[in-house]
Amino acid sequence: MDRYDAVVIGAGNGGLVAAIRLLQGGAKVLLVEKHNLPGGFATSFRRGRFEFEASLHELNDFGPAGNGGDVRDLFDSLGVTDKVEWVPIPDAYRVIVRSEGLDALMPFGKQAFIDKLESYVPGSRLSAERFFELGEQIRAAQAYTNSRNGIVDSSVMVKEHGNYVRTGSYSVNEVLESLKMPQKARDIINAYWCYLGAHCDELSFTHYVSMVIRYITRGAMAPKMRSHEISLAMCERIRELGGDIWFNTEAEKIVTGADGGVEGVILKGGRLIKTRHVVANCSPHVVYGRMMDGVPERIVRATNARKFAGRGFCMFLGLNKSADELGIENHNYFLYDTSNSAKQYELMKSIDTNSAQATVCLNRAHPDCSPKGTSLMYFTTLYMSDCWGDVKPEDYARTKEKVANMMIDRFERDTGSKIRDSIEEISVATPMTYAHYCGHPEGGIYGYESQYWDGLNPRLQMMAEDHQTRGLRFAGGYSMRLSGYSSAYFSGDITGRQTVGDIKKEG
Repeated sequence: MDRYDAVVIGAGNGGLVAAIRLLQGGAKVLLVEKHNLPGGFATSFRRGRFEFEASLHELNDFGPAGNGGDVRDLFDSLGVTDKVEWVPIPDAYRVIVRSEGLDALMPFGKQAFIDKLESYVPGSRLSAERFFELGEQIRAAQAYTNSRNGIVDSSVMVKEHGNYVRTGSYSVNEVLESLKMPQKARDIINAYWCYLGAHCDELSFTHYVSMVIRYITRGAMAPKMRSHEISLAMCERIRELGGDIWFNTEAEKIVTGADGGVEGVILKGGRLIKTRHVVANCSPHVVYGRMMDGVPERIVRATNARKFAGRGFCMFLGLNKSADELGIENHNYFLYDTSNSAKQYELMKSIDTNSAQATVCLNRAHPDCSPKGTSLMYFTTLYMSDCWGDVKPEDYARTKEKVANMMIDRFERDTGSKIRDSIEEISVATPMTYAHYCGHPEGGIYGYESQYWDGLNPRLQMMAEDHQTRGLRFAGGYSMRLSGYSSAYFSGDITGRQTVGDIKKEG
């Protein structure tokens, strides 16, 4: 009979980090992954002579050697930084809202960002400086919360992190209004909202500002060989530490004992792995709905109360001309119908009304990422409802092609770049693709939506209460740090360390 201190289900970003942390804590660890490759969304694929990045636009809060951000510090401690070759992203983003005459290219670096914002919106400097000052204070408070595993001293929070407490219950727009930030400056600084999948009338300010300052103050990086390079580096590290990884291995059941806690994992085919600790790098809806029996009603209710965040649609283009020839000027574009994120969110509930996109040309960061004289791009949008679930099978291919054409037309119209006639390879992933590939309900790629009651702050502060089943913890986009690469990595770090603590308490 196989026996491990801990089994990690799923080799996505959170699961990979959790496995390393468990091994560094002295545990005997098995990582099982139903796919034949690690990474989940953190991977790449080939079409013709192009290798496409599956999902990563840029990795934030990394920073250069000697001045690293939190992600670099995490990777250093995991022992994987030097296993990956990194390339810097040249600019933060370009946001275009043609209907409102907005076209702003924003740089990395706090002072450069503030200066550029002031050039676009005279009189915005003071409010922008206060925004970044608040962001640093909130980042420090979140670091304290993480270090305490969510069990904080309220007197310390009030005394040392007062602005975190003051802003914790307010939305992005409420705080920006209180800072007296001009509307156009808000429109520019809110461009990243789609990376969190919740609009700025409801998105927690503390969540949003902590993400933005990580991007702007430390810059962003991309792995030279796509995000799959990170996933492979983490697998190599797991094996160096003595961990076992079984690919093509699906976990079907989590076995529980008389106390309702974890006793083992049954793999597809019936093999039983004895363990008292599982880290699930997958959706609680999948775990509680399909992998466990006798789940208490309170857990079912709590899980069903959560709201799925954005469902993904991505288009990947291999172009037979260079970015210079095509007039593609920037690495990262946000193209919106309106600067009002709440209105844009509503438009993103329907296939017919959603034409927003976040678009990347990787050649602008890594010129040699595709064959000489070519370029590659990837286009992403989100759907804020299960509208793809209403598409009839006979209409699926036609609908997919319709959205792809909308994306191409939108990019050409907004940027002036003519790309359609240069398409050599095209691949499209819909919510159906993501539901099939990763098993995510409704094809969601952002986990659960960050809402007031279920946002980053409540989750970080309720980590202990969120641990409902003895021996079972979650990592990845559905866990306490919500979605995104950095968030998934940090969730794996937290969950891995927590599980090491659980094992040590049991002796």
